[in-house]
Amino acid sequence: MANNLLKGKRGIVFGALNDKSIAWKVAERAVEEGATITLSNTPIAVRMGTTNELAEKLHAEVIPADATSVEDLENVFKRSQEVLGGKIDFVLHSIGMSPNVRKKRTYDDLDYNFLNTTLDISAISFHKMIQVAKKQDAIAEYGSIVALSYVAAQRTFYGYNDMADAKALLESIARSFGYIYGREKNVRINTISQSPTLTTAGTGVKGMDKLYDFANRMSPLGNASADECADYCIVMFSDLTRKVTMQNLYHDGGFSSIGMSLRAMNTYQKGLDEYKDENGNIIYG
Repeated sequence: MANNLLKGKRGIVFGALNDKSIAWKVAERAVEEGATITLSNTPIAVRMGTTNELAEKLHAEVIPADATSVEDLENVFKRSQEVLGGKIDFVLHSIGMSPNVRKKRTYDDLDYNFLNTTLDISAISFHKMIQVAKKQDAIAEYGSIVALSYVAAQRTFYGYNDMADAKALLESIARSFGYIYGREKNVRINTISQSPTLTTAGTGVKGMDKLYDFANRMSPLGNASADECADYCIVMFSDLTRKVTMQNLYHDGGFSSIGMSLRAMNTYQKGLDEYKDENGNIIYG
């Protein structure tokens, strides 16, 4: 149901790959709420994914860009203002990738070149994006910039690997740049820490299906879906949150505040024998 929360607003959505992407859902909801948008993703993602189908559906221009390239980002913001007819009111950063995860390198055996790539794509690209926007004065007053994060920025999760470091950096950038951009231009910057979500990128994390199930059982409200995350993003883009900035906002059904649930306790009581080695020592993994 549309409420015209973004009527007349202009936005850029980075990271819509296919209809499983949170960015895809956000783009659809933004247009439904009255916004006009542009879409951006890497050239290879645009070729391999279905971004062009989304663009046709939403009457949005696709501007291919490598989010780690300042030059490419400069073009995205410049072209978006031309296409949309003015300054940008909201931006979604939904970008993340770890070569170490893809290559199944464990956290205590990282390839550091891969780590640099993880950080550049998943976090430093956020800084580059904001810096480019600020230098171009591309964001309208009380504009909203949102990046998608995960609770692994604060807590250790088996298998999440160096993406946890990237998310921690991402959230730090939101706070540090949020202060500067807020004081100077009244632009707000926040991160949304979403439940485990079975997107194309999410399913690449080792054990994501089990993590998804665990979080769903632990959370009193259950996991937040991609569609529900899109709804939350729309609220953060709207004028209803004009004074919310520099925050990491948990959107996870309460998971981040749970220590031990009844379901988890009952599961624990069934025993840990299957997680013991041949000497009887618990494998903590």
